[in-house]
Amino acid sequence: MNEHIENALEQFRNQSARYRRSNRYYAGRHDLSFATEKFANTFGDLFREFALNLCPAVVDVVRDKLRIRGFGIQRIGERSPEPTAEAAADIRAAIDRFWRVNRMAIRAGEVHKEALKNGDAYLIVWPGDGGIRMFPNSAESCTVHYNENEPGRIDWAAKYWRDGDRRTRLNLFFADRIEKYRSTRKSDGLLPEAKDLVPMASGADADGGGEALENPFGIVPVFHFANNADIGSFGRSELEPVMPIQDGLNKSVLDMLVAMEVCAFRQRWAAGIEIQIDEATGKEVSPFNAGVDRLWVASNADARFGDLGAADLEQFLKVKDGFRLDIASVTGTPLHYLMPQMRGFPSGESLRKAEARFIAKVRDRQELFGSVWADAVAFALRASGWGEVAVTADWEDPAPISEREALENLKLKRELGISAEQVMREAGYGDVDIREIRKGERK
Repeated sequence: MNEHIENALEQFRNQSARYRRSNRYYAGRHDLSFATEKFANTFGDLFREFALNLCPAVVDVVRDKLRIRGFGIQRIGERSPEPTAEAAADIRAAIDRFWRVNRMAIRAGEVHKEALKNGDAYLIVWPGDGGIRMFPNSAESCTVHYNENEPGRIDWAAKYWRDGDRRTRLNLFFADRIEKYRSTRKSDGLLPEAKDLVPMASGADADGGGEALENPFGIVPVFHFANNADIGSFGRSELEPVMPIQDGLNKSVLDMLVAMEVCAFRQRWAAGIEIQIDEATGKEVSPFNAGVDRLWVASNADARFGDLGAADLEQFLKVKDGFRLDIASVTGTPLHYLMPQMRGFPSGESLRKAEARFIAKVRDRQELFGSVWADAVAFALRASGWGEVAVTADWEDPAPISEREALENLKLKRELGISAEQVMREAGYGDVDIREIRKGERK
């Protein structure tokens, strides 16, 4: 029995419930465990899947700040000095090429969303037709095993899926090979047992599979994006602390709906009138039908009419907003993202202070995900024949300053003696534009 197959299947089964739950909550399919019998009797199935879903806001606000601008070249080879401008330009051109071919400008955002939503996401990099191929994978379809002696180093990885014949496929990725397996039985749901997975026969099938492949690059070609993870472990979803609060928020809204239906309408009462009895049923007959075009009249001069006050729904709104505040508190999400109707901040400085914790979290995710992207791109360069190249991910600033502030900063740098060429370069001008500007200044 293949020990790696058993371990991979066990990890898939252990993690599947967690991933399914975070996927459900992001999609708005919540556990309405607080829905009361009164709610069920009042609304039936009308609001069976009701949810005031704030989970996407918690994930998407971080994802929107994670945008890769490109990759910097640190060195070529393990001991070589800093690369020349020409060599660095050639490598950047190669990176831009396979980044564009694989549509990673869009798919990188999908990887970040998956990692933030479920805690884990994966990227498989391998040479293919037309060059390097980069395949983002969901948390449910892949898993990795970290070396216990060297935390952070992946010993092996696994990916499973079902082919067109409803059989389970499993690939095991090692630093020196890729093993391919297929189940002997068809299945639409549960994972097979390890004994049911047999090595793929030689030759290719309809899904492009075949026998085991040699991995000449010495690195497991599966890259793990673990969100907010401990050393050498799986990540944690951004929704993990949100889901219990989300349940409470749904409860408060459901209670408000019941109150609106039962208590918000002003109940009328009458006293001193004669009530008739239905002879057929023996039940009392209501003497009046309410309506804007109806008049209530009683023959008894002592009859009295009135109404009961409506329920005050303001407390329900305060409770609902309190849960929004709790979500902002436990996740570091700025409150104005969860309550867009709140009053704006008086100044840009106040806004920056309010987002300080959130921006710190975004920068932490940039460091964490950036190291994985750098490893993946370095592997892609090695597989393309560039050898050992160390790269770094270059991110967009998650807290950009205004154009006016940027110009003031550049002016200050010029006054401090920084060259005009450097100041213009930081302002976004290219070398050609700078030469033309300087040429015009000399005329």
